[in-house]
Amino acid sequence: LSGLGDQLEAFSRTVNFEAFRPDLDTALAYADGSKGGRPPFDPVLMFKILVIQMLNNLSDERTEYLINDRLSFMRFLGLGLS
Repeated sequence: LSGLGDQLEAFSRTVNFEAFRPDLDTALAYADGSKGGRPPFDPVLMFKILVIQMLNNLSDERTEYLINDRLSFMRFLGLGLS
């Protein structure tokens, strides 16, 4: 897939998504977790999911399905098979 020019792989090499972390943390203002509950998803991961949705014109449901189905999406998001 890399040899064929995977657009998400090229995008990952070009854009430093970690540079968005401070702005995302400020905008989302997650609680400190002292009250318990499920920890939030990583904001950079969620931002990357929005990028996938925008590039492919996908609904939330279709995006979730394709993230579980496509290795290229998993690789872009930094997710493993498990």
